[in-house]
Amino acid sequence: MSILKRNNVKLFGEGSRAMIFAHGYGCDQNMWRYVAPAFQQDYKIILFDHVGAGNSDIAAFDRRRYQTLAGYSEDVLEICHALDLRNVTFVGHSVSSMIGVLAAIREPELFENLILVGPSPRYINDVSYVGGFERPEIDGLLDMLDQNYLGWASTMAPAIMANGDRPELAAELENSFCRTDPQIAKFFARVTFLSDNREDLAQVRSRTLILQCSEDVIAPLSVGEFVHREITNSELVIMKATGHCPNLSAPEETIRSIQKFLVGSSASAKLSFAS
Repeated sequence: MSILKRNNVKLFGEGSRAMIFAHGYGCDQNMWRYVAPAFQQDYKIILFDHVGAGNSDIAAFDRRRYQTLAGYSEDVLEICHALDLRNVTFVGHSVSSMIGVLAAIREPELFENLILVGPSPRYINDVSYVGGFERPEIDGLLDMLDQNYLGWASTMAPAIMANGDRPELAAELENSFCRTDPQIAKFFARVTFLSDNREDLAQVRSRTLILQCSEDVIAPLSVGEFVHREITNSELVIMKATGHCPNLSAPEETIRSIQKFLVGSSASAKLSFAS
């Protein structure tokens, strides 16, 4: 099967440099529709759906391959190879942030920049680490998801999205959850919320931007600060945006933050070349 068909890969843009946008849990590439077009004059834009999401090929889902985030990172690398990409800027939302991290560690020569939107290397609190959830909370969340996926979607979407004055945002996220294959969604939830990629962060060599919303129930400020400390060449931006999905709730601020970072990246590249 074609890799591009498997992940429903879409391309547009006029630039020679590549920018890949990867969506978060329960979403699909449509979640980037307010952000990605802002970069099409300078970049070749690559959008895709994780297997089991959007218009990906559900038949390609393999529990053995996707039992950890490494399987999803392998998909990202296969997309890069199929399109013969180099010097990629990877933009990952939520769990896709760690998927991008793993891909960049595996093949660092492919990735010039990592842009991590609401990243979390571990959702469960540990002795000296505040991930935002205690283990029983995550277990309860996963049990609810197993027993009543649609009910879970309607309960969690408003909490994840926040911005209660704009209920249409939570409605869109809920609808996105409901469009995802329920069995795959349940499986991916366990992979996501039980993952622990803290030790991987120190291996990242790509220049990295961390976009942290000022109030985020899924990835609190302590998590953004942890990621920033662990990734040597990283920049942390605390956004005015609230909730876990600034690509939907605050696309203009998201775009500005990414553009500012990329301008600095281009300047650094020119300086290095000159020296």
